[in-house]
Amino acid sequence: MLTIEALGVGFVRYQGWFARAWSQPLRDVSLQVQAGELVALIGASGAGKSLLAHAVLGILPSTAQVSGRMWLQGQALTPERQRHTLGTHMALVPQALTYLDPTARALRQVRWAAQSAHRSEPALQAAQELHRYGLCAASQARYPCELSGGMARRVLVAMATVSQASLLIADEPTTGLDPDNVQAALGELRRLADQGKAVLVISHDLSALQRVADRFVVLRAGALVETLAASDFQVGCAQHAYTRALWRALPEHGLQVPQEPVDA
Repeated sequence: MLTIEALGVGFVRYQGWFARAWSQPLRDVSLQVQAGELVALIGASGAGKSLLAHAVLGILPSTAQVSGRMWLQGQALTPERQRHTLGTHMALVPQALTYLDPTARALRQVRWAAQSAHRSEPALQAAQELHRYGLCAASQARYPCELSGGMARRVLVAMATVSQASLLIADEPTTGLDPDNVQAALGELRRLADQGKAVLVISHDLSALQRVADRFVVLRAGALVETLAASDFQVGCAQHAYTRALWRALPEHGLQVPQEPVDA
């Protein structure tokens, strides 16, 4: 479904009036997400996870310089194709709640997403999608400022999943959710993968991801550390010391301090 080969993202930064400096916060990253698969993209804050997602979707700032190649369903993912497929064949669950329009009620925003994806009966589809995430008719009629953080995040998820896109990228979809709703949100993403969608989930909630992911892709400081099966991550059998350190730091493993160099 999605193939990324040697992806790099760089920026030119100005220092003073004339001096310029080059930075490359994402470099030489290759990964695949197959139809029917949920892949977890993990790593510390600043590793480049969201940057990778935005590069795939074509929503980087105009100053970004992108290298490498990407394919969606076997066809090159060019900037033109990104524009044509975003919201229909590709959808994003964004990290920031500011993606919601403060002047529009929840139902209307999900209905707009359904219309953009050319769904039939968009109002009905929107109401059903919000109900799937536990938002009743009264909640659907509220503005974002009237919703709790967890409810607003569920609206963002509904806006993405109502499109029935072939590729769904979820950037921290569980932030602000209680444990029950964390499992519900990830369970819905797992259900979409089981229906043949390709799902890429960016999250720090490694404990919850272990229950739903097929594979883990580990980034560190903008570079790919390793890709491993979820079963290997679950038992701490990663090849790289950094990945093993992430596993040991989970609460269920006692928040262990690494005993080996993570650069190994």
